[in-house]
Amino acid sequence: MIEFEFLERLIQAIDQSSLDSIEIERGGTRVRLSKSAPAAGIAAGVSHAPMIAGPPQTAHGSAASAGDDSAAAPLVAPSHLVEITSPMVGTFYRSPAPDAPPYVEKGKRIGLGDTLCIIEAMKLMNELESEIEGTVVETLVENGQPVEYGQVLFRVDPG
Repeated sequence: MIEFEFLERLIQAIDQSSLDSIEIERGGTRVRLSKSAPAAGIAAGVSHAPMIAGPPQTAHGSAASAGDDSAAAPLVAPSHLVEITSPMVGTFYRSPAPDAPPYVEKGKRIGLGDTLCIIEAMKLMNELESEIEGTVVETLVENGQPVEYGQVLFRVDPG
């Protein structure tokens, strides 16, 4: 649990610094502080839930930002699909190296702990691991594209 006094000191430090945002996790509680307002549809604050959204209603991406796996992203996803979202702001990479095959592709079955992608944040490569089992239906982000906290990256059929 993050103490209130720690948060107050952190807010003061960010206000006095050139940082725009920071995300900290302690004891299963994640806090993201930002000087700028969050993008529409993206929640800011304390999160206790994993970075997997429940049954989706709308896509955060558009057909123009869809990955190689989808020619046109639907505006409304089927209700049985699970959306996997970005846990941080960074750059999305589908594979461990430019000449390597993608971690996952449309139609691939994934299991718990499988690496789905890499998100580079502040020159650190963070592997995003699956918290569900299922089949990848869509990749909504192109390789090398910047992603936002909470942005939908993949849609998975848990069936």
